[in-house]
Amino acid sequence: MRPLLALSAAIDLVNEKIGYVCNLLVLAACLVSAGNAMIRYAFGYSSNGWLELQWYMFAILVMFGASYTFKRNEHVRVEIFYLFLSERGQLWLDLIGTLFFLIPSCLLLSYLSWPFFHQAYAVGEMSGNAGGLIRWPIKFVIPSGFVMLALQGVSEVIKRIAALQGQVTIDAKYERPTQ
Repeated sequence: MRPLLALSAAIDLVNEKIGYVCNLLVLAACLVSAGNAMIRYAFGYSSNGWLELQWYMFAILVMFGASYTFKRNEHVRVEIFYLFLSERGQLWLDLIGTLFFLIPSCLLLSYLSWPFFHQAYAVGEMSGNAGGLIRWPIKFVIPSGFVMLALQGVSEVIKRIAALQGQVTIDAKYERPTQ
């Protein structure tokens, strides 16, 4: 189980770093948005590229922020049933839900969105707006974001199995295994 817990810790670390970048992107998106608005009203100049950059940052926040949010146990859950379960029951519900619903769904969505990215990459798709950005990098965010969420699901499955075996306990706030 130790190698699997090490893998889980590595996935958690990657998603923690991604979360840090996403936090910086919130600030960057606000600065770009405010700067773009100020330049538009002060100088009568606007750029579609800056507007699209805001959209791109928001897309990155959503797609990669999901895995970070899941890691921190701050995602939406149907608490009605969850709160009535014992700690062991909660572990089992998390394990089953992640293993049979989250991971397969994320992998399927990643697989289905790959051609969407690949076609944009193959033709060098650009924005239809004057001064717009290239599109394939942001389209790559879709399958890669789902892969990162699936990987975080794998990490959570490993932690739940270890907790059910009594090898670790789960810190309820940050989903960190403690020994």
